[in-house]
Amino acid sequence: MVLSLVEHDSGAVDDNSLEALTLARSVADDAGEALEAIAFGPEAEGVADDVGAHGVEVLNVVDHSDLDDYTPEAYARAVIQCAEETGTEAVVAPGTDRGSEILAHVAAKLDETMAAEVTDVEVGDTYELTRQRWGGTLIEHAELDADTNLLTVAPNEISTSGTGDGPADVSAFTPDLEDSDLRVRLTEVEESDVEGVPLAEARVVVSGGRGTDGDFSEIEDLADHLPNTAVGSSRAAVNEGWRPHDDQIGQTGNKIAPEIYIACGISGAVQHMVGCKGAENILAVNTDPEAAIIQKADWAVTGDLHEVLPAVSDELERRGHS
Repeated sequence: MVLSLVEHDSGAVDDNSLEALTLARSVADDAGEALEAIAFGPEAEGVADDVGAHGVEVLNVVDHSDLDDYTPEAYARAVIQCAEETGTEAVVAPGTDRGSEILAHVAAKLDETMAAEVTDVEVGDTYELTRQRWGGTLIEHAELDADTNLLTVAPNEISTSGTGDGPADVSAFTPDLEDSDLRVRLTEVEESDVEGVPLAEARVVVSGGRGTDGDFSEIEDLADHLPNTAVGSSRAAVNEGWRPHDDQIGQTGNKIAPEIYIACGISGAVQHMVGCKGAENILAVNTDPEAAIIQKADWAVTGDLHEVLPAVSDELERRGHS
């Protein structure tokens, strides 16, 4: 059996978990095994339809009063016990902060190897993996041979698809926890006071770097003229104190996958490109025609962003986009 860890928001499965389910289903099909899922939280039963549509036969809903809120070591203990009870040969998790943390704890407790950032698996006597290294700047082909194969899936790299006929059967699973499993736990969630579309969900992202000289007004104005658009920034802009870290796109910031990424006054360092490589299209605006971002963009405008962006916003407004 193959077990996939599912993250959700009030019963709605997140996109990274759907990617993990898609790869897990492929692994299960190749191995001739059934696919099950495990989910936490009081609203976990609500994902039965979504996971069933992606080939999950049984949804194991963790039923424990101490696990309504995130507790990484206890979540890992539950995953291990569920995997042992169901005879799991592989556990697949989304490559999110939580998915990676939980599976790292699973690996440590089982004394097994965890393979992160996986994009493809060929199942044979061992698992032949394709995975990303150094934020996707390097592709590695590796072999994984373990009693329980542990994989996290690289975000925004797998096209999701549904093949199931109906909702998954729901089975309550109650883990046997130790006090030490509860040492670290989520105690409070502080909502961001920043309004607008989250970077990870935006169809369009307009981003600025050192070339803005700290003035993001034209970038914010352009974003206001476009639907489902978020404002991002380079690490340089964050380091200068011009934007909060939540806006940063790159290896140490957000990974985005919009339909179009508009990069303004950004040089295009490797670390930044790691964060935006999931974009379907890149439009670069830069005064330097030799900038790395220009070479990597689908379209480029050589010019001052403080002149180009207002002209674009004016044209959008003329066409009724306001």
